[in-house]
Amino acid sequence: MRDLRGGAGEHEANTMPSVLNTMLLRELTDTYKSADSLVVISMNGLSMNENEALRNQLAAEAGVRLRMVPNRLARRALAEVGLEFDRDVFAGANIGVMISDAEGAISAAKVVKGHGTTKAGKVAFRGGALEGNVLGADDAKAMAEVPDKDTLRAKILGCLIGPGQGLVRVIAANPSGLARVIQAHVDQGEGGE
Repeated sequence: MRDLRGGAGEHEANTMPSVLNTMLLRELTDTYKSADSLVVISMNGLSMNENEALRNQLAAEAGVRLRMVPNRLARRALAEVGLEFDRDVFAGANIGVMISDAEGAISAAKVVKGHGTTKAGKVAFRGGALEGNVLGADDAKAMAEVPDKDTLRAKILGCLIGPGQGLVRVIAANPSGLARVIQAHVDQGEGGE
């Protein structure tokens, strides 16, 4: 006869959270393996509307999803993929992680930095990773200052074209200058005869 005061039912209840944690850890590890970059933020004191507004803006402008994960599991999954963060990055409540490629992480950092809740002190950068390099809070925040890909391309193109344009001007200036000198000598010679 089965004991109804505990026994098998109690054992199942105790193992269920560990099974869920194991599944979540596996999912997080797989997600972090496929991610090129990520941004970690803390969100303290956000109202539901502010939270939704931030999530919607991140999805629309940066193409990333803000995901709230248990700190211990996030830290452990990141360690399994070779990203060792300081304990304080995942300390406290309401830590969110945005996972993307490098350009998406930079865009996400721009959105977070410009969002009103960040300016009000409710959202703060905690850390990040960019192409396998672990970043501190200041470095993650600095990602927001990195120009987007099109701006960088324009700057590189300007650097490449600038010296060529200068060379063309110098080469074009020499024959015209020589022609002016010859014309000046001709004009002097005609006046002197």
